[in-house]
Amino acid sequence: MDRRRNRKHSNNWNNQKRSEQPRENKQKTFVFNKSLYEDPDAERQRVKTIQEVKSREIICPKCGQPITDMASAIADKTTGEPLHFDCALNQVKQSEPTGENEKIAYIGQGRFAVLHYENIRDQRHFTIKKIIEWESREQQSQWRSELSGLYSKVN
Repeated sequence: MDRRRNRKHSNNWNNQKRSEQPRENKQKTFVFNKSLYEDPDAERQRVKTIQEVKSREIICPKCGQPITDMASAIADKTTGEPLHFDCALNQVKQSEPTGENEKIAYIGQGRFAVLHYENIRDQRHFTIKKIIEWESREQQSQWRSELSGLYSKVN
């Protein structure tokens, strides 16, 4: 019984014969040649500058601990200096009262929000009750523009 079924269904869906020749891949693959597009001296200078920026010890003004991951840092509301993201989140949680089924969350672009959940176990469905502006959109911090300039250069 099993043999007959396998033999019966051994072809594709409309019983066409499969070609014995392998298909050619008509799509060309892109190979990026880094040496053609970058100056080796400029690359060495960029790497040296990144290492110098990483070696700086920047202290968080809220907790007094060094900031090790500058990419996840957020600007302080008053001074504009780098601050641990968790320190900023804790400060927002302390200053903003939350009710039942509510949480504080970061929603991007330097903003936090008070989120209200219908069911706290189902965090896919929520409504934003209040938006808290933390960083100004118009004013970019000097330390952030220095970091973005080092990592996102197009030659």
